Amino acid sequence: MRTIILHYHLFKNAGTSLDRILKKNFGDGWVTAEFDGKGGDNSGAVADWIASTQDAVAYSSHTMLGPVPQVDRVRVVPVVLLRDPVERIKSAYRFEREQQADTWGAQLAKQHDLEGYVRARLARPKDRQCRNFQTARLASMCPGDTPELDRALQAMDILRETGVIGRVEAFDDALAQLSTRLHDSYPELTWESTKANVSQSGGAEEMSADLKGILEESNQDDAVLWNSVKIKSRG
Repeated sequence: MRTIILHYHLFKNAGTSLDRILKKNFGDGWVTAEFDGKGGDNSGAVADWIASTQDAVAYSSHTMLGPVPQVDRVRVVPVVLLRDPVERIKSAYRFEREQQADTWGAQLAKQHDLEGYVRARLARPKDRQCRNFQTARLASMCPGDTPELDRALQAMDILRETGVIGRVEAFDDALAQLSTRLHDSYPELTWESTKANVSQSGGAEEMSADLKGILEESNQDDAVLWNSVKIKSRG
């Protein structure tokens, strides 16, 4: 049976660092693609991608939604990294402020301070960038009518059983988990501590107590998930 790594690259969650390690280990066996997120489930397209790229080992995408794909004669090892939600949003703001792009988010970040950026995003009901972003992405793995947080926690259980659910703040621990999970198929997986695509902190992202309170309230579910990983890793 073929074993592949499926990296759910969440925005500003050290995904570039992980991709760099995977590419160093697997060379042309590391591949990336993006998918249409309309409808909330593109797992069929992801499964087709895996099935049609027989020489690939490590797959990475920012836009995979839906259950972990099932592919005949393929063992899929899903990988997700979570991050402190307030720190993730601050990093996203810095990144969008600095990047040379014409996207709405990049233009918004260049035109506003962190508070203006956050408030504008929270004012858009369907914009999840500053509102339990990580919860929404994990919950998509377990479709259903139960509350979003419950489905996200269920997805975390699946990731613990079949892949890796780690924290950006404990990056090396997540890589150690991945190495253990892949040992039978890829015993020579190696890495060095690395941080790629890191947005440097500075005055631009300083926040008031009010803004911090707004972010914490708007990301309570993300905090539950992040703390759950933190507690499990200690255990």
